[in-house]
Amino acid sequence: MMGGTRFIGVYLARLLTEAGHEVTLFTRGKAPITQQLADESDEDYKKFSSSVKHLQGDRQDFDGLKSKLSGSGFDVVYDINGREGAEVEPILDSLPDLQQYIFCSSAGVYLKSDLLPHFETDAGDPKSRHKGKLDTESLLDKKGVNWTSIRPVYIYGPLNYNPVEEWFFHRLKAGRPIPVPGSGLQITQLGHVKDLAVAFLKVLCNEKASRQVYNISGEKYVTFDGIARACAKAGGFPEPEIVHFNAKDFDFGKSKAFPLRDQHFFTSIEKAKKELDWEPEFGLVEGLTDSYNLDFGRGTFRKKPDYTADDMILEKLGKKVIVAA
Repeated sequence: MMGGTRFIGVYLARLLTEAGHEVTLFTRGKAPITQQLADESDEDYKKFSSSVKHLQGDRQDFDGLKSKLSGSGFDVVYDINGREGAEVEPILDSLPDLQQYIFCSSAGVYLKSDLLPHFETDAGDPKSRHKGKLDTESLLDKKGVNWTSIRPVYIYGPLNYNPVEEWFFHRLKAGRPIPVPGSGLQITQLGHVKDLAVAFLKVLCNEKASRQVYNISGEKYVTFDGIARACAKAGGFPEPEIVHFNAKDFDFGKSKAFPLRDQHFFTSIEKAKKELDWEPEFGLVEGLTDSYNLDFGRGTFRKKPDYTADDMILEKLGKKVIVAA
């Protein structure tokens, strides 16, 4: 597994070892190779951590990468952190007998469209910031390897290093209004990391998944305002005060006013449900509750809150902030 110590791989590695597979994490070794989960017993963690192997290296050092992987005999590669095709080619060259390459892509590769939801057959955006992932899928196909690509939408859950639910939880805990761009009726889609990990497991050695792409996310779509209210329910907070703003009225500089792209953005997951015998276990409020109880609610989070943009918005709207004690 390329990566595997931060978020998706933390859960996927556990599923793989529980299923009896031998798992090796390829990382730079700058972070602990394993970490105990909040709801994991000491016995279960000891069993998991003792079963995972580690291969230290830098995937950007292509010669070093080839040296580490050549002759290693790995059957499958899970590429969780790949961004460019150039990072993948040395791996393929080093493992000529590879049985499957499973790639973590992104639903962000889709070209913006008036017709939603996005299906796996929809056009990609050559100007997307995720263009490298789209190029990687093309490379895998051209190389003729047995590959599968997973395209998550917004991922959430315990240990999330992207400020999705955490952004809302910080404001709810501080008793601050939640600024939401536009009408707040923009529709999007969130998927729980544990459901995503199960989907990654389901494609392993699955003939139906050969040379296929799958959208993976939650069952239902949700509005921006709906996310704020769902986060409040998950954390046991009062009904949130939501304030709407026009982003064009502000110059936020480097501050980020909202954690999600300001547009309708959601996919169909029907292909994965039909071909992989997979479906999301977590509803949105249930999943956000799991995230809150096992992470933010315990006082752990990845980033401190930055209310710079919030304060600009609230000042312009004439709103006073009364911070909770």
